Amino acid sequence: MDITIENILLIGSLLLFVSIVVGKTSYKFGVPTLLLFLVIGMLAGSDGIVGIYFDDPKLAQFIGIVSLNFILFSGGLDTSWKSVKPVLREGLMLSTLGVLLTATSLGVFVWMVTDFTIYESLLLGSIVSSTDAAAVFSILRSKNLSLRTNLRPTLELESGSNDPMAYVLTIAFLTLVVNQDQSAWSIIPLFLQQMVIGCIAGFGFGKLSKFTINTIKLGFEGLYPVLAIALMFITFSATDFIGGNGFLAIYICAVYLGNQDLIHKSTILKMFDGLAWLMQIVLFLTLGLLVFPSQIVPYIGIGLLISLFLIVVARPIGVFISLMFFKMKLRRRAYISWVGLRGAVPIVFATYPLLAGIDKANMMFSIVFFISVTSVLIQGTTLSVFANWLKVALPEETKKITEVDRLILDLPKSSFQEFVISPHSYAANKRIVDVKFPKSAFIVMIKRGKEYIRPGGSTELLENDVLMVIADTQDDFIEVNSCISG
Repeated sequence: MDITIENILLIGSLLLFVSIVVGKTSYKFGVPTLLLFLVIGMLAGSDGIVGIYFDDPKLAQFIGIVSLNFILFSGGLDTSWKSVKPVLREGLMLSTLGVLLTATSLGVFVWMVTDFTIYESLLLGSIVSSTDAAAVFSILRSKNLSLRTNLRPTLELESGSNDPMAYVLTIAFLTLVVNQDQSAWSIIPLFLQQMVIGCIAGFGFGKLSKFTINTIKLGFEGLYPVLAIALMFITFSATDFIGGNGFLAIYICAVYLGNQDLIHKSTILKMFDGLAWLMQIVLFLTLGLLVFPSQIVPYIGIGLLISLFLIVVARPIGVFISLMFFKMKLRRRAYISWVGLRGAVPIVFATYPLLAGIDKANMMFSIVFFISVTSVLIQGTTLSVFANWLKVALPEETKKITEVDRLILDLPKSSFQEFVISPHSYAANKRIVDVKFPKSAFIVMIKRGKEYIRPGGSTELLENDVLMVIADTQDDFIEVNSCISG
């Protein structure tokens, strides 16, 4: 079946509907939702029962990049700086040195067991060297898996920040494969340029985005998430234009924004949470459509061998060496090495060799696809089992709810108080976002005369307003009173 303008919306909406319904029940059988999306795409593709013909790596790559923007940005917004700060060094080592060690060790193995050249082997290793943010975020959160001693922030920080390293390595080794006369040392300036500019641009655009969101008056709450989307794409494209790593920039920008006081922050978080899921589904469906299962069958043997080496050797090498200078129990390192989920990102990166037209691009794409499927299938279905076996999972009754969870889910605090804005209050005639209320307390409603107003960051507090505030402790209320009185 060829996709036409007349039936593209019908086909797309049906695939989306089926994916959501099937994904809803998939965890009853222990199958990761993302894998189901991929399988549905394959069944709808050229070799599947629906027979939709889709063989456009360039379009798939574009969809992949757009989807990764949303997934990384949403993951960054949900990242609590308070929880990440204690594990920042470990996460950065895993996302840089860990990725490099995984790519090189797997590349050497591929070079030994295949007829790939060393640069082609290292290219394949680079493509699958990073853990997939979409897979890690969705599986950890869907399984409601709570882990001991900062393990979850470490895993989410690594998966959210290691794609830029894998991307740089992929582009670097692809350049060496295409231009074999170049020296391997020539990729070092590219790496430094991408990382340094990406970091600076990410932080800079984060501050600019905060100023823009809190300053511009749009008049409608629903426009603020749209503004955030525009700022996200500006951050990615502008950083890429000046030679930096766009993926790194949008993640840093999102982490910064997620830990700041923003107008209508709850609305922005909710919308990006939904959009991230939509993009994950679209991404996996698209990549499933792009794959021809009949072309993968000849490479199942070598693909399984490489996948097993990646899971049990290359990934642990990258993790254990990266963390060797940090105090961490062996079982926690072992669990981090097991959560090396490969998902859609490697498949997106595998489209770069296809578009570059290198000789073994199709074989490489098939192997990468097989590695991603086996990784999600083997590791994704056993995260809870390994967490309990290694004794790194928290009991159900001790699981904590973060402030981001409260914003998204509208969960109540433990106590409630009212505060009146007097004529001489510091907060009088100021916007809520400018008063700097503590993050542990929320204004749920404002009583103004006989009216009740739902507050937002841009809501201006007037004299005699009554603020209805919920918080966890009495200290939170004392701080709220201090902010109001000045």
